[in-house]
Amino acid sequence: MKTWLFDILNSIDEIESYFEGQPKLFASYQNDLRTKRAIERNLEIIGEAMSRILKFSENIEISNSRKIVDVRNRIIHGYDSISDEVIWGIVIKQLPLLKIEVQSLLQSN
Repeated sequence: MKTWLFDILNSIDEIESYFEGQPKLFASYQNDLRTKRAIERNLEIIGEAMSRILKFSENIEISNSRKIVDVRNRIIHGYDSISDEVIWGIVIKQLPLLKIEVQSLLQSN
């Protein structure tokens, strides 16, 4: 399980690296196709790792763990119905909390 937690943390760190030295602006994200695709790929990795964690232990203390997997599935299978606003909301609102929770789990193991 630790490997999957590290995969999640590494993907979050990679997403954060796309904005180093610049403010996180929606317009910048929206106009940069490479960054959009890279973030989507990292969200897929996060969702897949979370899916594996939930198969290992359904009682993991991560907020919205099932929704994380659902986002992964939607990006992959419903790629044409994902809006920039939804992905951006995840980056800005959800990933910071997920990072804290994953770091806490890694420190406690």
